[in-house]
Amino acid sequence: MPGFQQILPDVFQWTDTCNVYVVRSGDTALLIDLGDGSVLDHLGEIGVRTVEWVLFTHHHREQCQGGAKLAGTGIKVAASLIEKPLLEAGATYRKMRPTLGDAFTVHGASYVRPPIDPIQVDRAFAKMDDFTWRGREFWVIETQGNSPGHTAYLLKHNDRWLVFSGDLMVDGAKMHTWYDTEWDYGFAKGLYELGKSAAQIAGYDPSHLLPSHGPVIRNAKGQLQDYVTKLRQMGDVYVRGYDVQRFDGCDQDTVSRPTEVPHLWQLSPHLYKFRGPNYAVNFAMVLADNGHALVIDCGLFNREFLDTAIQRMRDRLGLKQIDAVFVTHMHGDHGMEATYLRDKYGAKLWTMEGIADKFERPWDYDLCALLPAYQDRGKDLGPFQFDRVVKNGDVIEWENIPFCCDWMPGQTKYHACLHGDIDGRRVAFTGDNIFGSTTSPTQGGNEAVVARNGGTLEEGYLYAAHYLHSIAPDLLVGGHCWVMDRPKELIERFRTRMITLRAAFQSLSAETDYRYMFDPYWVSAIPYRVVVKAGKSVTAQILVRNYGKTPQLHRIVLHAHPGITFDPPILEGTVDPGATEAITVKVSAAADATPGMRVIGLDITRDGTRLGELFDFLVHVGDVPEDKAKATTSEKGPKY
Repeated sequence: MPGFQQILPDVFQWTDTCNVYVVRSGDTALLIDLGDGSVLDHLGEIGVRTVEWVLFTHHHREQCQGGAKLAGTGIKVAASLIEKPLLEAGATYRKMRPTLGDAFTVHGASYVRPPIDPIQVDRAFAKMDDFTWRGREFWVIETQGNSPGHTAYLLKHNDRWLVFSGDLMVDGAKMHTWYDTEWDYGFAKGLYELGKSAAQIAGYDPSHLLPSHGPVIRNAKGQLQDYVTKLRQMGDVYVRGYDVQRFDGCDQDTVSRPTEVPHLWQLSPHLYKFRGPNYAVNFAMVLADNGHALVIDCGLFNREFLDTAIQRMRDRLGLKQIDAVFVTHMHGDHGMEATYLRDKYGAKLWTMEGIADKFERPWDYDLCALLPAYQDRGKDLGPFQFDRVVKNGDVIEWENIPFCCDWMPGQTKYHACLHGDIDGRRVAFTGDNIFGSTTSPTQGGNEAVVARNGGTLEEGYLYAAHYLHSIAPDLLVGGHCWVMDRPKELIERFRTRMITLRAAFQSLSAETDYRYMFDPYWVSAIPYRVVVKAGKSVTAQILVRNYGKTPQLHRIVLHAHPGITFDPPILEGTVDPGATEAITVKVSAAADATPGMRVIGLDITRDGTRLGELFDFLVHVGDVPEDKAKATTSEKGPKY
């Protein structure tokens, strides 16, 4: 139950969706963070009659979801310059139709979690600032990492420092959430900033570290130093396991040889790909003796170049017909030209279940690099339908070659591996799951680790490594022009690296199972973008996952908006160990509901612990303007 804990004579802690700290001066107070705002109703218990300021460490909803209670109170708000727009205009950072380059996104999927109700900021702090309140001088230090403008507030007490540290670190040298630290496509910018921030605060040798979650940490310097060590170790195995952006082109393809068609290269008598300097299209082609072809992935082409190459394949290699394009995974850059090949050359479009709906109903999902997000590349890239969707484990018979199609998550959960015997060798088409030199002992093979691709390591690279070991391929044909010959040792390094990475995540996790810290979708809505007309209703599903080994209790409150109602408005239940529960919710818009988008927060209590509005989904009343990529109500049901 909430209640005040006294830390020092005039410093108190209140806990609801986060720790709220009260600094008291007589009957007046300053708050560090706000949580759900319930602290405002209880301050009289510690003799406080007036609150003058709330200083926010960062914008995450569990820090400030009670912000609406500040309206009309005269309480002033301060936060960093970077966090200010996130607090004041949070809905700006959610879109019905995102693109790759949107601010604060990982290829279109937002990594910021602003409050549902805007909060006006009266003072915005620079990264090195100070703030004096009733004779107390707070030093303001930017501590980026868990959030782009995350801020710590330092206050001297008896010649030692109290540090109100937000989500910089929790007790045990642990991390509150991983997914908030993931700012880019696996290049660890947020991780590096978090390490530098922890080292900065360690230099103050604080007597008390007052975090947003978990217990107060006394004499925290040692823990902060241990934390930096863990973050360094994480960085060593998190960032791509090949020589990315340096000498990767040296390893990209040492196998193929040029053909009669400029820039089309041959791997074996019936297997082809493109190759060129700093060239990373997605394309592989199996060409049968009768001139029929199967293409695996097609994206990132200049279409004029592609047309010229296909015509020359006809003239010089005997290509007669592209029978099909098989798309290996959900990312739009692997299917950008698929419909072009269908419309112009008559190819059918194939993929595996769990991938198809990410192209057919992309805006049902809050994932990275969905096909229509590439609209800013200047191409018409609306959703498309597949002609054939195979099941996990199905065999595709094509020109007397049996291709096995298996689920092989890696870079994303929604990924397949197509493999078969071509020219006497077992060839696996692996998409974006593994890249690297097969001979360099320093390379571990993984591409970008990105939580918003969906899938933890057990449903990602670790699974892929075990799977590839089991099928023992002779040749890997990857995405982006990569080829890896005799990959047995690379696959084993890949597996070892992913085991090490999982251990690194677990060592940083305050949760018993790191996957709660890692996965931004363990509670999620399908569709993520719900479209409803005024006066009408649609249905959505709230998915709740249990990563634990015992039944998991949950209570989820859907954040209400004027004109939008939910039935039921509160979801309570139990999820079995290792299971995912799908709960149907009716979403209704009143006849006079204002058109436009609302962000709906999901206020989560798990096993009796209030976590707050960790996740969200969108409800749009009316038609989405100029929408070629209409969201649906997922009548076919979600794939998860």
